[in-house]
Amino acid sequence: MPPVVTTVSLLICSNVFMTFAWYGHLKALNNRVWIVAALVSWGIALFEYLLQVPANRIGHTVLTVGELKIIQEVITLSVFVPFSVWYLKEPLKLDYLFAGLCLLGAVYFMFRSRLG
Repeated sequence: MPPVVTTVSLLICSNVFMTFAWYGHLKALNNRVWIVAALVSWGIALFEYLLQVPANRIGHTVLTVGELKIIQEVITLSVFVPFSVWYLKEPLKLDYLFAGLCLLGAVYFMFRSRLG
């Protein structure tokens, strides 16, 4: 599998864990003391890092750190929006579209030298 495909796949999986670690406790553990939520989130984040670290190492063989970061941000928003709507029952906002358009601009500027 090409390194970019492997990297993106691992980062998507990593972001699912990250999103649950960062925001899942707002629904699942909202009646627990914060330290319980923090410890559970920390445990979930371990799996995030077990995927994210190899993803960045593999990706860095063919991508710059800046390119990796922009890819990460696009994936983060792509995972966060469905999570917030379906899991947390937050309303879908037009602001997500605007944020996505800004990220597309970031993708363009980060990768324009590769475009020719």
